[in-house]
Amino acid sequence: MINITKLYCNTDTMGDPIRYGSKTGADIKKFYEDIKEFNTPISARQRKPVIVWNITRRCNLNCIHCYSDSHNIFYSEELSTGQAKKIIKDLSCFKVPAVLFSGGEPLLRADIFTLADYAKNLNLRCVLSTNGTLINKTIAKKIKKAGFSYVGISLDGIGETNDFFRGCKGAFKKTVDAFRNCVEINQKVGLRLTLTKHTLRDLHKIFDFLEKENIPRACFYHLVSSGRGGNISEEALTHNETRQALDIILERTEDLLTRKIYKDILTVDNFVDGVYVYLRLKEKNPEMASRSLALLNWNGGGVNSSGVGIGCIDYRGDVHPDQFWQDYTFGNVKLKNFSDIWTDTKDTLMAGLKNRTSFLKGRCSTCGWIRICGGGLRARALKEHGDVWASDPACYLTDEEIKSQNPKF
Repeated sequence: MINITKLYCNTDTMGDPIRYGSKTGADIKKFYEDIKEFNTPISARQRKPVIVWNITRRCNLNCIHCYSDSHNIFYSEELSTGQAKKIIKDLSCFKVPAVLFSGGEPLLRADIFTLADYAKNLNLRCVLSTNGTLINKTIAKKIKKAGFSYVGISLDGIGETNDFFRGCKGAFKKTVDAFRNCVEINQKVGLRLTLTKHTLRDLHKIFDFLEKENIPRACFYHLVSSGRGGNISEEALTHNETRQALDIILERTEDLLTRKIYKDILTVDNFVDGVYVYLRLKEKNPEMASRSLALLNWNGGGVNSSGVGIGCIDYRGDVHPDQFWQDYTFGNVKLKNFSDIWTDTKDTLMAGLKNRTSFLKGRCSTCGWIRICGGGLRARALKEHGDVWASDPACYLTDEEIKSQNPKF
């Protein structure tokens, strides 16, 4: 994740210690003192992975870009409550920073609140990733009582645009109600949107929506061609359109914070966004650019992502490098603890992901920003080129931009 609020607008957010090793970081010299003060690992490589757990594959919607290709049917082999609790206990002992209960639609799983309550009692931070259409006032209260620290609700555009992506007429209204039901009871909630040609046209409306509905957080995901997402190439943004989307996100975030309207705004699944933020900042505020550069260098981008700082467990218990890469499995938690699977580098892909820069090819191998971007998203490179170490096709930097060098700080 690239935190626009922190990096571009110099405003602290709750996720800073995990992402950047610092809560303040405005003064570069103090940056290293902050790491010690907040008991944050001296290296991003030392962090335990955030877990995306697809606890069910079943979903009540039929989204055209669904990475898990979910349908409203029963899927066999789903983990039992007992098996799920065993995983939660292991993840707690392994001290992962967070578990994202995802799907499919996680609220379709009957024991979702039992599992969340069990995790809470083991001091495990849980997040709910949902399409929101099932969150009425009663469910919102159950979510809060179960101890979910955050609810991420997917909304891909306003009105008919969202319904088109969700494959369900009326989904937009139900999702809006979900946001309102969470805000009403002070359940922390945020918006999740995938950047496509349709959603790019609605970006300004999305920021208007965030302000109007008092939604404190938004994550803008770059499209990954996994699952049904591989069937909508016509929706993929060109590199110029991606830059246009980033410009809107940067400008609207800055406008909100200038007006003292706090929003935690992030982009996801394209680490080159960090480079783009730095280059934009360098033009307007070199001092702030240097501060952000220090944070980005600490984070490492893709180097510390799939197979390192993020992992995925699917509904059957299979472990994957990330949620978009479910056609490769490291092992199954019914046979071996996640912690043991994740630290076993006998698997050649696992070993490679933990030391990926020496394997990168093409533009990624010669890019001057490798310490910030880290080679991007490997799942995207594999699906586009058939080679896990090829260049990430979503890199939108020009040839001149990647020739420039990451300055010392």
